Amino acid sequence: MAASHLSAMVPPAPPLRVLILGSGGREHAIAHHLLRSKRVEHIYCAPGNGGTATLGDRCSNLDSPKVSSDFADITAWAVQNQINLCIPGPEQPLVDGAELAFRRVGIPVFGPSPLAAQMEGSKTFAKAFMDKYNIPTAAHQSFNESQVDECLAFIKKLGGAQQVVLKASGLAAGKGVLLPESEHEARQGVEDILVKKVFGDAGSSLLVEQRLAGPELSVLAFSDGYTITALPGCQDHKRIGEGDTGLNTGGMGAYCPAPEGLVDNLPARIRNEVLVPTIDGMRKEGFPFVGMLFVGLMLTANGPQVLEYNVRFGDPETEAVLELLDETKVSLADILVACVERRLDSVQPVIRPEHAVSIVLASPGYPGKYPTGLPITIGALPQNVTVYHAGTKLDAAGQLVTAGGRVIAISAFGKTLQEAVELAYQGVDAVHFEGKTFRRDIAHRALKPAAAGTKAGLTYAAAGVDIDAGNQLVEVIKPLAKSTKRPGCDASLGGFGGTFDLKAIGMRDPILISGTDGVGTKLRVALDVGKHDTVGIDLVAMSVNDLLVQGALPFYFLDYFACSKLTVDIAAAVIGGIAEGCRQANCGLIGGETAEMPGMYVGEEYDLAGFAVGAVEREELLPRLDQMQAGDVLVGLHSSGVHSNGFSLVRKVVERSGKSLSDACPFALTAEAEASGAKTLGEALLAPTRIYVAALTQLFQNDAASQGLIALSHITGGGFTDNIPRSLPKGLGAEVDLLSWKRPELFEWLQRTGNVEPEEMARTFNNGIGMVLIVKKDKVDGVVETLKRSGESPVVMGKVTGTEGVSYTGMESWRV
Repeated sequence: MAASHLSAMVPPAPPLRVLILGSGGREHAIAHHLLRSKRVEHIYCAPGNGGTATLGDRCSNLDSPKVSSDFADITAWAVQNQINLCIPGPEQPLVDGAELAFRRVGIPVFGPSPLAAQMEGSKTFAKAFMDKYNIPTAAHQSFNESQVDECLAFIKKLGGAQQVVLKASGLAAGKGVLLPESEHEARQGVEDILVKKVFGDAGSSLLVEQRLAGPELSVLAFSDGYTITALPGCQDHKRIGEGDTGLNTGGMGAYCPAPEGLVDNLPARIRNEVLVPTIDGMRKEGFPFVGMLFVGLMLTANGPQVLEYNVRFGDPETEAVLELLDETKVSLADILVACVERRLDSVQPVIRPEHAVSIVLASPGYPGKYPTGLPITIGALPQNVTVYHAGTKLDAAGQLVTAGGRVIAISAFGKTLQEAVELAYQGVDAVHFEGKTFRRDIAHRALKPAAAGTKAGLTYAAAGVDIDAGNQLVEVIKPLAKSTKRPGCDASLGGFGGTFDLKAIGMRDPILISGTDGVGTKLRVALDVGKHDTVGIDLVAMSVNDLLVQGALPFYFLDYFACSKLTVDIAAAVIGGIAEGCRQANCGLIGGETAEMPGMYVGEEYDLAGFAVGAVEREELLPRLDQMQAGDVLVGLHSSGVHSNGFSLVRKVVERSGKSLSDACPFALTAEAEASGAKTLGEALLAPTRIYVAALTQLFQNDAASQGLIALSHITGGGFTDNIPRSLPKGLGAEVDLLSWKRPELFEWLQRTGNVEPEEMARTFNNGIGMVLIVKKDKVDGVVETLKRSGESPVVMGKVTGTEGVSYTGMESWRV
């Protein structure tokens, strides 16, 4: 009784008179779904299109007044016509201030304020926001027209042209994004945007981003500034041609829910790591977001990364995803009103457990020049199929004709994705106009052929080997490999073998040096932590550092990646690390092998091997055993951490400590670990192995022999005790002064926690010194100075002795 008594006292919700700004398929879809609510009295579309003109008596197109950038005429018209909800479709009116203009005349707007709209209007603004609120996104930096040289230097720092994306910071009608494939293209792109202003004011600032790898996902979410409710994730198809080929477009189709967005707890991660922090952060900054937040994400091996924010409904995503709203439970009108009244928590959109697809029909010639005015006919449509108009209009005779590049979007929903796709293409067949252009493979990434109800013939894929995934991986890693090209090789992948042109090096009497290694049980830590982007650096380091010991600089590298089930994102992250290692080592990644072997590993486990080849002039080959004598000096170069050896003992120590790899790091980080952003124990242990090519190149090029370098020792498994003797002749040994450098706290923690004896530490770990040089006594000062000029802080740490083996002084300082 009390509830019914209250209901009688609360006035009924007023009828809605809605003004939609825009003329595309998105606006037609919004109007179509709003009309399903009896509360909607009338919708006006300004200017609308041929589809909104035929939605019935409750929807009208508005040719006049025009929507200008100051909104003066349209707001006056809206007040006069008792509009009580405005929905801007495209981004430009929102950036121009539509919300503020309508708010000033008392009309609520489903859309953000001008300042909040800068999340789409300025990529520089959006990135600054992401930085402040720790929203995961690619490494980036912004530049203006006076910073061209700094911009090009930053591109080089990120790994070169093929590792970056260039984005005009402002709105550029979807055309302000460049993916350079060469240094020339990168320079041209920077100059085009910043100097020549090919994108106008949108290019007043240029954003340079690290290029990410992985599938993309679009997430549209309603927000009232406090609550955020996401719709199922979508994938769209930007390219004009099948197989994602050809020119970029505004979008040729979309499907949802995208399977890639449903695995590994991704919906919860996207909500907790991206959506909620974004809405909370905008409110804290004083520009709360009301409207549709449309987030473009890259699903990388390290989780979802934000590519961009949009502040409105997406197109063609809207035409698909709105089909999944169960408007018999909660209507779109109810949701939008709840947002503008800041009470979204009082309604809960209901999503039908089905699949939806949109397919765009474009004019002939799109996305280039195209004709308009072509007659359109639409035949009978199957159930659950809807035609949304984009570039259409009614001519003077009332004939429906084309009026834009993207003409129509066909949307359909079904119990399965396959059903939805088939229905949508039946809809495509019902629409006719001259030169109708569309893609025939919408949702191809998600669909897998299957024979229903029959026992399928065996295939390689059925046996557990996914050739398509392998091919996809090759395409993902080609630009990574290309970024490692150097004189002698172009680092191209895809052939049967890699090539290297020795003539391009100009050596006189070269000796080839090769090395191979793996990463050991450090891989187990990477798998347990779920961090795969640095073990590739370790793989390169372990082989190329061994080449340096022979006096050789590396030329090229090949990798071997073995798994039971190929996960493209993980493999791409690993190989991305290999490419980074190759760039640090100045060697080309010219080939590799990906071996998918069902049943050989568990889950997402994998193993790695690496192979490096370099060369040294015959007279510069190391070690020079015949020149070595007692009294020669040991000079050490600092390590970045444990490197890639001793992890079986490390893991035992962690187990004994009772700590989890996800716990906060219990010791002070090395500089390299800190620079990588490590915070947890696992991340600190995964600090990648130092590559000593840059440190030693100047010494090698200045004639190491004349400078007094006679041997090198790479400190790997076996520590000083077993590795230094490998570079000494019979009859000589070494004395290491353990007081000559301070060990990183990491090693003190391992020793103390594991109760490891000092002697065991010395024969297992590098203890902070990853490479040891053996130098003639009278040449030490010159070698040290050369190393300092290369950015090193060398340590004079001992001497060669006349007694075989390695002895230690200061061992008592290591006792705990």
